[in-house]
Amino acid sequence: MVQMYTNKRQKIADLICEDVKRWIVRENLKPGDRLPNEKALMERYECAKATIREALHALEVEGLVILKTGPGGGAIINEATSEPVSRALRNFLHFQRVDGSQVYQLRRVVEVEIASSVVGRLNDEAISHLKENIARCRLPHEGEELQRQHRVLELDFHNTLAEYCPNPLLRFMGQFLNDFLRDLVILKKAYVPERFIFDQANIDYHVALLDALVAEDSQLVRQIMNEHMCDAETHLTALEGVVADQFLVNDALDRELY
Repeated sequence: MVQMYTNKRQKIADLICEDVKRWIVRENLKPGDRLPNEKALMERYECAKATIREALHALEVEGLVILKTGPGGGAIINEATSEPVSRALRNFLHFQRVDGSQVYQLRRVVEVEIASSVVGRLNDEAISHLKENIARCRLPHEGEELQRQHRVLELDFHNTLAEYCPNPLLRFMGQFLNDFLRDLVILKKAYVPERFIFDQANIDYHVALLDALVAEDSQLVRQIMNEHMCDAETHLTALEGVVADQFLVNDALDRELY
């Protein structure tokens, strides 16, 4: 039996959820391991089945367990990923009216450190994937949907670098910022105004980065990535300005029509 203490601001299910997390770490449970069944958890926490199910559902939403029904079912430890946390944090920040310049204030630091950290760590598969990414970015991308896909591809180049970063905090921050920037670009449709100079600049920087990474020149990698981030920020700021102007024009036209 585990004694649970609560107050008006905390639900029993939330406390159970947190205690189960500590128990998973303490018992060193691995993906595929099972939690005790509902009856055992009800006895452990001295609560109703509905409360246990609420706690297990919260763990499932966080991606920590998979709930299976039927014979042989129950709560199975899932391999934790950063996606649930990243998604929740991105949703929160979208309501804080974050713009591209604020993202790049952090990205200028994070991307340089990530690129430097993967020098000498990229295997043949990673290098091949980066080359393929560059090749796909060179393809024509006229039209709104292809332009959107192109912007996502550009960010995927950086996500691939982050995958090989040995620092899990840097890796998470890099992928989080790239995913947040992707959301920001798509939500604001900042991919709609055609910017061939921006497209070519990104390709040129990615080619130069890959060459420096293959050569394992850490100093050159840092220099190129820093220049790349400064250049990308300038272009994104201009794109956001164009999108904002278009929005104002369209809004004025709508007002005239109605």
